[in-house]
Amino acid sequence: MPAPIRLRELIRTIRTARTQAEEREMIQKECAAIRSSFREEDNTYRCRNVAKLLYMHMLGYPAHFGQLECLKLIASQKFTDKRIGYLGAMLLLDERQDVHLLMTNCIKNDLNHSTQYVQGLALCTLGCMGSSEMCRDLAGEVEKLLKTSNSYLRKKAALCAVHVIRKVPELMEMFLPATKNLLNEKNHGVLHTSVVLLTEMCERSPDMLAHFRKLVPQLVRILKNLIMSGYSPEHDVSGISDPFLQVRILRLLRILGRNDDDSSEAMNDILAQVATNTETSKNVGNAILYETVLTIMDIKSESGLRVLAINILGRFLLNNDKNIRYVALTSLLKTVQTDHNAVQRHRSTIVDCLKDLDVSIKRRAMELSFALVNGNNVRGMMKELLYFLDSCEPEFKADCASGIFLAAEKYAPSKRWHIDTIMRVLTTAGSYVRDDAVPNLIQLITNSVEMHAYTVQRLYKAILGDYSQQPLVQVASWCIGEYGDLLVSGQCEEEEPIQVTEDEVLDILESVLISNMSASVTRGYALTAIMKLSTRFTCTVNRIKKVVSIYGSSIDVELQQRAVEYNALFKKYDHMRPALLERMPVLEKATTNGPTEIVQTNGETEPAVLETKPPPSGLQPASQANDLLDLLGGSDITPVIPTAPTSKPASAGGELLDLLGDLNLTGSPVSAPAPQIAQPSFLLDGLSSQPLFNDIAAGIPSITAYNKNGLKIDFTFERSNTNPSVTVITIQASNSTELDMTDFVFQAAVPKTFQLQLLSPSSSVIPAFNSGTITQVIKVLNPQKQQLRMRIKLTYNHKGSAMQDLAEVNNFPPQSWQ
Repeated sequence: MPAPIRLRELIRTIRTARTQAEEREMIQKECAAIRSSFREEDNTYRCRNVAKLLYMHMLGYPAHFGQLECLKLIASQKFTDKRIGYLGAMLLLDERQDVHLLMTNCIKNDLNHSTQYVQGLALCTLGCMGSSEMCRDLAGEVEKLLKTSNSYLRKKAALCAVHVIRKVPELMEMFLPATKNLLNEKNHGVLHTSVVLLTEMCERSPDMLAHFRKLVPQLVRILKNLIMSGYSPEHDVSGISDPFLQVRILRLLRILGRNDDDSSEAMNDILAQVATNTETSKNVGNAILYETVLTIMDIKSESGLRVLAINILGRFLLNNDKNIRYVALTSLLKTVQTDHNAVQRHRSTIVDCLKDLDVSIKRRAMELSFALVNGNNVRGMMKELLYFLDSCEPEFKADCASGIFLAAEKYAPSKRWHIDTIMRVLTTAGSYVRDDAVPNLIQLITNSVEMHAYTVQRLYKAILGDYSQQPLVQVASWCIGEYGDLLVSGQCEEEEPIQVTEDEVLDILESVLISNMSASVTRGYALTAIMKLSTRFTCTVNRIKKVVSIYGSSIDVELQQRAVEYNALFKKYDHMRPALLERMPVLEKATTNGPTEIVQTNGETEPAVLETKPPPSGLQPASQANDLLDLLGGSDITPVIPTAPTSKPASAGGELLDLLGDLNLTGSPVSAPAPQIAQPSFLLDGLSSQPLFNDIAAGIPSITAYNKNGLKIDFTFERSNTNPSVTVITIQASNSTELDMTDFVFQAAVPKTFQLQLLSPSSSVIPAFNSGTITQVIKVLNPQKQQLRMRIKLTYNHKGSAMQDLAEVNNFPPQSWQ
């Protein structure tokens, strides 16, 4: 059989292929030749054939038939064969294939080989693809090589030990004696790998973390020598001595100094030296400075040092490199809550980033700008953000509009400014606002009694001839229906009143009804507004009757039903019309529960200590559920039902007709859902003297609904005694990380065929290291016995950052809902 072609010739031949089909044909032809050679047990060219096979594997072609040949090369006594064999094993084998166990004995022999390069090959392979079984069998040899005096082997053994610890954490203590002397090594390669090993051990074991904290002075000394050392050609990168080792040491110091005063105190000076002495003209220096900033912000550092770190990030914002600017904005966003005043000094630079062409930088700058808004700068920041809203890409408008709404609600200097700001948003980006923007603005206008005339006049002028912004048209229709008499009378004192007749007002509303741009919901607003004007206007009642009667035969079922019911008001129940259509009372703002009640001042003067009031037992506020629904989207979700109805001021007929509700005077069923959800009987189960649930819980298996980033949430199930259609779910939230999770809030939503009630949680802090849990009870009413589905939203603070996540739970056991 002729000698097979060399690897170089194969590469050159494949590169001459003009099409994918031609390349595939060459590969298939060569694979056939390699297979034939393998079948003939050709030891002479096995190494060459495996090398070619690895090249084809890197091109994406199947090469699994070469796995056993790799093992034969590993067993060979020639170093060239072993090198290709171990390389093939790392590329073609992994722990999912049983074949890899066959090489355990070969690796063990090679770890004890007399040649360091053969030992190095075995260490690399074990550290790359060793399974837990292989790691258990070979950990002793790795630990022995970790103590050797050979620097070449020690650095490879340290990295292999990292892999062993990841696979078999209980073997960690085996390497503890060997790691004590690693930091005394002069060789930078060994130093680097030893710091990686120490980092892995500290991250995986609190005991190791406490043990290695005494090494902080030694790490500080190594870092100081790196900074102060002169030019060393073998370690120099762009004028900086071994930046890779510096970054690794800074990361280890960050872990050791977290939540420890003594360790943090010991590293404050060296961090200040790194921050002030590192050259920033090159990217290498910026990488070290970034790690320094992260370490300063994560440990218990001095306030001056934290200001220095934020000023470094401020300088990053002026860098021409987009990646550095993005990193700076992301880091400032994480620190803005803890060091607000220091970040505020860079506000102008952050606002300038809103004009950046890069969309990633623009988004981070927008999020950080909203985090910087407070009562002192709200006018200036809103001016910049409204300008950004005018000019930004469509994908930013929804988030920007929501942010402006929240900031305006929180820090508005006056009600007029608040209303003007929201109207400006609706005028420029009305089509992008969230669904709750319309009811929220209506509530704001309703509660601002002295601004009614001004607001209705502004809204009337805003929609003249332009119905493209549907939320704006909806708010304007509602306000004209409520306060049309103020518009016609010209009682506006805040600005020059306009002269409008009743017919002109009705012309606008009729135009909204017939406009092609008007959505069905908008037409509903307009028709109800026209109906309300029948009690505010005097000269146009007959015209209103005519308009309402026309829509009694509309093809839109919603409009048709409204019109039929309104016609009934004009005829049979005319005596009730003034009371039913009277002006809406001042609406009470629903308050949120839990940690969101804490006043966030964004850097303003400290608030007085608030008297904390315990939340009503068994209540989870409806506003939290609505926030969750806005985020989850979809029309098949039903909101959380509170355990007690919200008290509202009584008014003559005021609650009989909600603007978007349906009037049912004859007692016949209506097709659209009523605006208020009927309170189911299961909500009062907790007040009963009977047990809330029966003892069949043992038959319903528990599930893990969420397990990510150290947070685990388990569901256990019980069935209600008083109502068989009620499932009682108890959630247990645990935290396996090394830091507590604070301000924990759990929210849930279910489809419309279910009804859901959240009771108060046992706490808002989940202790670290699984040392405690939070429990919370959910009741789900499932009258139709349908399969249970649930979407959950989790918010909490962890490691100084606000965390938020969504998940869908679909794996409920059948016993919980059947």
